Amino acid sequence: MPVPLALCRHRGYPFRPPFPTCAMARIDILHPHTRSADEARAIVDGIAAQLRDRYGVSGAWQGDSVQLSGPGLQGQVELLPRQVRVTAELGFLLSALRGQVEAEIRRVLDERLD
Repeated sequence: MPVPLALCRHRGYPFRPPFPTCAMARIDILHPHTRSADEARAIVDGIAAQLRDRYGVSGAWQGDSVQLSGPGLQGQVELLPRQVRVTAELGFLLSALRGQVEAEIRRVLDERLD
């Protein structure tokens, strides 16, 4: 099945490649918690700082969500009432590790946001 040309151009490809290189792995996690909004924000801010220090992922708050951008990763962590939603698109290399990346995100959320 060919990759839509518009999707390829969105990803920076000026043409449709013969194989589906434009497709990116997606992660979508909804994690419930019992923390206050301020506590949850402080915890998510700490996680974003840790991602910046360890992996060079930049994070910028926009309202109640932090936008994440780094090598092979575009995503956000959104603070919802009693929940945190993590969405991400993984680049080619990280797509191969999608299961491990998602498992690590879930582990950190379980550990820090009870």
